[in-house]
Amino acid sequence: MFLLDVLDHSVKKLKAQTANVITLTNLSLGGFAIVLGLHGNLNLSLLLIFIAALADRFDGMVARKFNIESELGKQLDSMSDIISFGVAPALLLYQGILHEFGGPGSFFTVFYIACGAFRLARFNVTESNGYFTGLPITAAGCLVTLSFLAIPYIPSQIFIFIIIILSFLMVSTFKLSKV
Repeated sequence: MFLLDVLDHSVKKLKAQTANVITLTNLSLGGFAIVLGLHGNLNLSLLLIFIAALADRFDGMVARKFNIESELGKQLDSMSDIISFGVAPALLLYQGILHEFGGPGSFFTVFYIACGAFRLARFNVTESNGYFTGLPITAAGCLVTLSFLAIPYIPSQIFIFIIIILSFLMVSTFKLSKV
């Protein structure tokens, strides 16, 4: 009987941490995307950011399915998102094209990250009532990452506008229905 109680308790603890493990997978993928990008492996960095987006999609679903949503999980998710969809995509685009613009390229790379952090902080302290305020950082990060694929095909100046527009969309106050 004791062994069954211990096993049951262990299963409950593991189940309670499932969403957080998925969230930490998101963060790890974003971290590796940054490291690989800094070493010039930009295509692999891009792939890891998109896999992180899948992990980000599933952590919330798992938390709701198992009824294990928590304030800790919400904060951990935001910390992971700033890495995977703020820093990693910004550095990917910087390494891919924005570095060509010198100071302005650096400024708008950091500006994008700052807007993403602001957007996540605002999300964490407000009630959503079924909608997002501003563009979610996951969507912005995926769009920045996707734009990297267009580098050979569109003029380089367009990328400054892409990162500026996405930055402002994240901190804007328009309402976007949750899907």
